Amino acid sequence: MSAIDPSGGRVPPITPQLALRVAVLGVLAFALFGIVFFRLWYLQVLSGDQYLRQARDNRVRELSVQAPRGPVLDRNGDPLVENRVATIVKLDPERLPASERDAAARWGQQMTARSRRRKGHKGPLIPIPRATTPRLELRFKRLGRALSMSPRTIQERVVRSLTLVPYASVTVKTDVPATIRNYLLERSDQFPGVDVQKVYLRRYPNKDLGAQLEGTVGEISPSELKLPRFRGVRQGTIVGKEGIERAYDRYLRGVDGAQRITVDALGRPKGPTAQRDPVPGRALRTSLDLDLQGTGEDVLARTIATGPGTAGAFVALDPRNGEVLAMGSNPSYDPSVLARPITKKRLDQLFGENAGSPRFDRAIGGLYPTGSTFKPITAFAALNAGIITPSTPINDPGCISIGAAKQQFCNAGRTANGTVTLPRAIQVSSDVFFYTLGRDLNSIEGQPLQRMARRLGLGAPTGIDLPGEAAGNVPDRRWRALVGESERRCRRRHHIPLDAVAGCGISDMRPWTVGDNVNLAVGQGDLQASPLQMAVAYSAIENDGRVVRPHLGVAVEDSATGRELQRIDPGAPRRVHLDPTARQAILQGLHAAASQSGGTSADVFKGWDQRDFPVFGKTGTAQRPGHGDQSWYVCFVPNKSRPIVIAVTVEDGGFGAEAAAPIARVMLAQWFNQKKTFIAGSSHTR
Repeated sequence: MSAIDPSGGRVPPITPQLALRVAVLGVLAFALFGIVFFRLWYLQVLSGDQYLRQARDNRVRELSVQAPRGPVLDRNGDPLVENRVATIVKLDPERLPASERDAAARWGQQMTARSRRRKGHKGPLIPIPRATTPRLELRFKRLGRALSMSPRTIQERVVRSLTLVPYASVTVKTDVPATIRNYLLERSDQFPGVDVQKVYLRRYPNKDLGAQLEGTVGEISPSELKLPRFRGVRQGTIVGKEGIERAYDRYLRGVDGAQRITVDALGRPKGPTAQRDPVPGRALRTSLDLDLQGTGEDVLARTIATGPGTAGAFVALDPRNGEVLAMGSNPSYDPSVLARPITKKRLDQLFGENAGSPRFDRAIGGLYPTGSTFKPITAFAALNAGIITPSTPINDPGCISIGAAKQQFCNAGRTANGTVTLPRAIQVSSDVFFYTLGRDLNSIEGQPLQRMARRLGLGAPTGIDLPGEAAGNVPDRRWRALVGESERRCRRRHHIPLDAVAGCGISDMRPWTVGDNVNLAVGQGDLQASPLQMAVAYSAIENDGRVVRPHLGVAVEDSATGRELQRIDPGAPRRVHLDPTARQAILQGLHAAASQSGGTSADVFKGWDQRDFPVFGKTGTAQRPGHGDQSWYVCFVPNKSRPIVIAVTVEDGGFGAEAAAPIARVMLAQWFNQKKTFIAGSSHTR
């Protein structure tokens, strides 16, 4: 029967399809209500405690408490770097207007886009926006008067900090006087969002001594946070940036503490709730000897200031184990300048190229031709290859013609040394003798000269525990072909004809010639080595073929008690076989060069006690395009209890006996408690 419509008509019967639809809709509605009910039950019953904890956490702010970094000590326990307490003024980013944070974000996006533009098409400078509200500008003016800073400077620091890390505290000023700290604390209601904290800054009791070795510290950067070595480190943590501070950061850094503070609905502190104390960093004992370091830096600086030279470096090693006894680079700097924030303009003035790039460590990163200090390496290669014996005579008329073109290679001043054997050739530094060896070694398969140089540590990093070491270069046929191909690719990329005189400046694209090997034999040409590499090579000569790994770190100690916690193992030395007869002949020549008449550094060591402290040394005078002659001296004293190897170089310093050798003598005098006499030598040899 059909239903009756109240309006008087009949309602058609419900079809099975309509009934199915109604049933489906009912089930869906029931399911949706069930989901909502279950979710409410889950939030209120099962997760109630969790959200209660989160609500409580919203009332708590956690402030980082900086851990003091561990001190850096010399071999005798005297401090190289330690800490001092200072006051830092910060701004809480949550107390800044949202418009200020938005303006900083927009500025950061504009700067990022600008930095991605192709080089040479930079746009105009993008100014930092002004304070976004009158109230904020007034706050910056009041804070600026208290800190003796311009409101514009405060605004710049706020914007730059918010751009890098939007939620980290903004450092306004570091190392403020106690009077200003007290003033801010007493008037905290006038400076909303301003926080005054105690921090530890690095103190350098020896001023600029060992600056490049010690390195610098600073807040961890966003890019560093992504590195595996900084996994778990929080934004704002002070980490090592250069030198020892960076190499041993994980020991020196410590673990920051935290202070949890309860705040009200407006973010105002109501008092501390809990504190986790920081864990101080550990102390690092190094192999450096402060007295030797000070002597080396002082005599190097005086030599450059009063005589020839524009820059230089030195390295002193213990040849038994590779411990770095001293290492210096000039120009140097006072690292305390970088212990607090510095403007880019001031940074460029103090540390730019016009200032001599004082942060650049020439001892490990400076690469130069080495001049005649390379000759003992050539001698070993020739003796091993059977080119000569220690007693083979070679005539030195002052010049020699090499190759089909009969190119002339001459001694300095064309001085003729007559017929000489290997010991005498090293003693008087006969270029012609070693030109001859370079010519003959070039014809032997496998390039034995290059192979010997690399075996003794040239052409690759030594592995010293410092960042920034350069690898150097020992040129050979393969290298010459590679740089030639790089030049050709560059020319094709820039549509420069291959036969054009001026190209990319990478290479002249010529093949390897005998002249290249002749130049290498006397430490010239495309050879690039650092003072540290030469010290390692001479250490191997002194200790009969053990190529040590130079290192500064000796032990990690407890900062409070001085108890040794961990001994630092640099690794076993690499062995190189040096024929005893060949080594003895080379030692004879090196000792004669520093002690006998006609020796290139004999007058430098006039009056030296050669019986108790025999010096084995070699001068070098390297030629660098666009520079004056570079002075080199590498030597060692095989003392039983205190052996030492010293390598010194002075850029634009003239002949090796004029600048580098006298510096080495003064350093040896300090090490062996002798009279410190600086004697400039008269030898004009390369």
